[in-house]
Amino acid sequence: MDREPPEPPENPEKCVGIDVGILKYAHDTDGTTVGSLDLSDERERLEREQRKLSRKQHGSNNYEKQRRRVAECHADLRRKRRDFLHKLSNYYAREYDLVAVEDLNVKGMMESPSNSRNTASAAWRTFLSLLEYKCEREGTHFVAVNPRGTTKECASCGVSTEKPLWVREHSCPACGFEADRDANAAWNILSRGLEDVGVGHSERTPVETALPADTPVSAKRVVEAGSPTLKERTASAVSE
Repeated sequence: MDREPPEPPENPEKCVGIDVGILKYAHDTDGTTVGSLDLSDERERLEREQRKLSRKQHGSNNYEKQRRRVAECHADLRRKRRDFLHKLSNYYAREYDLVAVEDLNVKGMMESPSNSRNTASAAWRTFLSLLEYKCEREGTHFVAVNPRGTTKECASCGVSTEKPLWVREHSCPACGFEADRDANAAWNILSRGLEDVGVGHSERTPVETALPADTPVSAKRVVEAGSPTLKERTASAVSE
C-alpha cells in the first residue's frame, strides 16, 4: 500500500530549490554548487580492460578472467556514482523542510543523440528518485515542478528571455537583475514549488537578498568521508 506524502509545512523555515545540469551537477538557492563527479580515471581503466578483452580468445580461461575484470570496472563506476548520489540526496533531505526540483522528462532526454546528455539524464533520474524517497523518510516535503521556462524566466520580475546554452549568466532586459544562469533557474524552481504546495512566495526576492554567494563544492568532497566543507555545512547529513 502506497504511503501518502508528508503534508507541506505551514511555515517551512528551510526551503531549497535545486537546478541540475551538466557543467554543474547541482546549483541550489542557498548558493551551493556541486560539481559533476569526475570518473575519468575509472573510465580510462575500463577502456584499457575492454581493449585487453578484445585481444583474448573468446571462451578461453584468459578471456573469462579478463571479462571479470571488465565487469569489476563497470561495478566500480556504478558504485562510485551511486555513492555520490546517495550522499547528495541525504544532504538535501536532512538539511531542509521543503525541497523543490524540476519534474524532468528524463525519458525524453535519454532519447537525445547527445551522449553527455544521456549520461547526465540517467544520473538525474537516479538522483531525483533517491531524493524523493529520502525526503519521505525524513519527513521533508518533496515537490517536483513544471520545468518549462525555469531558465528563461527572470526570478525577480518574471519576464522571459531566450538564452542559448552557452550563455551562463542571466541578465534581465526588463528589470536589470543579473545572476548565474543556474542560480536564477533554482530560484524559479523554489518559487514554483512553494506556490504548488500553497505555501506562497517568499517575502524576500533574489534581488533583495542579492543571491547568496556561490559556495563551490566538488563532487569528490561529497563522496569523501570527513570532507571539511560538507562536514561544516551538513554535520552528519552526508552519511547513510
